[in-house]
Amino acid sequence: MSEALQRTPLHALHLELGARMVPFANYEMPLQYADGLKAEHLWTRAHAGLFDVSHMGQLRVRGADLHATLERALPVDFAGWTTGKQKYSLLLNDRGGIDDDLMVTRLEGEVAIVVNAACKAQDLARLRALCPDLEFSVLDHALIALQGPRAKEVLAAAADLKFMQARSVNLVGTECCVTRSGYTGEDGFEISVPASHAVALARAWLAHPAVKPVGLGARDTLRLEAALPLYGQDLDADSSPREAGLAWAIARTRRAGSAQAGGFPGAAFIERFRKRLVGLLGEGPVPVRRGAQLLDAAGAIVGEVTSGTVSPTLGKPIMLAYVDAGVADHASLNAVVRQQPVPVRIVSLPFVPKRYQR
Repeated sequence: MSEALQRTPLHALHLELGARMVPFANYEMPLQYADGLKAEHLWTRAHAGLFDVSHMGQLRVRGADLHATLERALPVDFAGWTTGKQKYSLLLNDRGGIDDDLMVTRLEGEVAIVVNAACKAQDLARLRALCPDLEFSVLDHALIALQGPRAKEVLAAAADLKFMQARSVNLVGTECCVTRSGYTGEDGFEISVPASHAVALARAWLAHPAVKPVGLGARDTLRLEAALPLYGQDLDADSSPREAGLAWAIARTRRAGSAQAGGFPGAAFIERFRKRLVGLLGEGPVPVRRGAQLLDAAGAIVGEVTSGTVSPTLGKPIMLAYVDAGVADHASLNAVVRQQPVPVRIVSLPFVPKRYQR
């Protein structure tokens, strides 16, 4: 018998709002609401979308020598990292592959880490094994994202935060950790709120005329337009940070040639470069989905699409794909769709400019 799907604290509210629910990372999650994916996507670009991302894992880490110990597990450097600052990081395996991508926030006396939903159990086990002297706790909190150009109007109490800054804010009578971040390419916030107050907070924001609920479908098209990789598709345990275009996520002081270089799992292999993640734009209207092979002008297989959709903003097919390291920038290729060649070309990323509040 299959294991029952888990539910977030906002599950009943999703049903009340008419969401189409689907299984995702062992959770029952809203794919879209009555307006549909494209309308939700465009609403977020113009106004503010409310996303339930409570399936993500939220960890808090404490202990003696907290920062130095975490540096044994993650390719970060806490020197000069101020309290209330969030950074993107990677959990690497011993081969230099990406086991997960993380959001890490330095707080007063502790560190907050957000991990991907499908990786929660293995991430927690690995971090505990790498840092046995630290205390890792899992928060019983919801995680709500408020994304779009009007998000700052709705969450005025945190409007002075800059991109990747964090602060505790009292909302609906409880303390919440607010970060100015998100997964859409738009300005916005992610709010860690005690589960008991999550529905009240969501209802308060949905009462604002700028806010509509948005499901996982539009979250995926938004993040793809912004060229934000998805773990399990665009990132995996066999992709190195350099291959994924994420070498910048390794702290400069931890890279080869620095006095503090290495000291974290896979450090000797992070420069491995057999393939690279690129953006592709379709030359015609045919959608190209994940798994489509890519051929060069001679018909040789040179890559594979990892994420693909028709961009609601651009009205054209867009893709992320791994291609052989030697494939040239701006090369014209063919994607194989239903055994037919579909012209695509490598383009600069992102497909739609990011609008973070820096």
